[in-house]
Amino acid sequence: MKLVNRPRRLRNGAQLRSMVRETRISADTLIYPMFVQEGENICEEIESMPGQYRWSLDRVDELLEKVLQSGVKSILLFGIPDHKDEIGSSAWDPNGIIQKAVHYIKKRYPQLYIITDVCMCEYTSHGHCGILCGRDVDNDKTLEVLAKIALSHVQAGADMVAPSDMMDGRVRRIREILDKNQYTNVPIMSYSAKYASAFYGPFRTAAGSAPAFGDRKSYQMDPHNGREALLEAKLDLQEGADILMVKPGMAYLDVLQSLKQQFYQPVALYSVSGEYAMIKAASMAGYVDEAALVCESAVCMYRAGADLLITYYAMELAKYIQEGRIG
Repeated sequence: MKLVNRPRRLRNGAQLRSMVRETRISADTLIYPMFVQEGENICEEIESMPGQYRWSLDRVDELLEKVLQSGVKSILLFGIPDHKDEIGSSAWDPNGIIQKAVHYIKKRYPQLYIITDVCMCEYTSHGHCGILCGRDVDNDKTLEVLAKIALSHVQAGADMVAPSDMMDGRVRRIREILDKNQYTNVPIMSYSAKYASAFYGPFRTAAGSAPAFGDRKSYQMDPHNGREALLEAKLDLQEGADILMVKPGMAYLDVLQSLKQQFYQPVALYSVSGEYAMIKAASMAGYVDEAALVCESAVCMYRAGADLLITYYAMELAKYIQEGRIG
């Protein structure tokens, strides 16, 4: 048979496949999310996320050394406080868990790039992401609190802040307070398209942040909507966001691709706790090849347009990149 076009020619051998690869992955683009908790001598495995832990500051070096050895250079911090109240006051306390963690890590590991999650759900007694008015979250009152939280993180030494609350106008308010306090060079990575997703279940167990009543559907996005993500991203950029984000990951790659095609700013993807837990559970049961599935999933996310990937498998992916299993 006389064939002129044979796509298989460029698949003939590992070296050639690597040369013509369309999607390339670097450890520089991986961000590892981690949980820091008030207390001492805490290294507590998260039941819903095997292999992930809550760490007290006196033991967090054990994790950070592994992060650096893996080749991952960026972390996303979530705090678990001792004290919770109606207004989440420990979230902006200069001696709060995130503020202390940022200060400690920046001093001990200046080579790590520290991103902090800016939200209230871990700090409020009711588990919602803002200030309540009755049983509803008051958007505009919450903005002032979020701004205080972001400023306290940056004052502690955070390199970047990432508001995840999904309140309207929060990027603008955070940008204003940072600029007013001479932090004009601190970037904002906005959770622009954060969906009201069942994939967050294990995280809420890990952080103790499940709502005490109701749900978050009045402020997080409806999974049925794709075009709305473009509006959210456009507004965030107008308000001063430097990086956009889509959350969750695998089930929302169409949204990620839409943002990538529409905007020029970097787009991050958060492969969330539920995604991690499903792969981990299936691999522990012997149903799947964990490493192969982690690599393939990551390739899909980057192929769809992710410039940055937030994932609990960041250290493993960095290792697989070094081994040439993915890249």
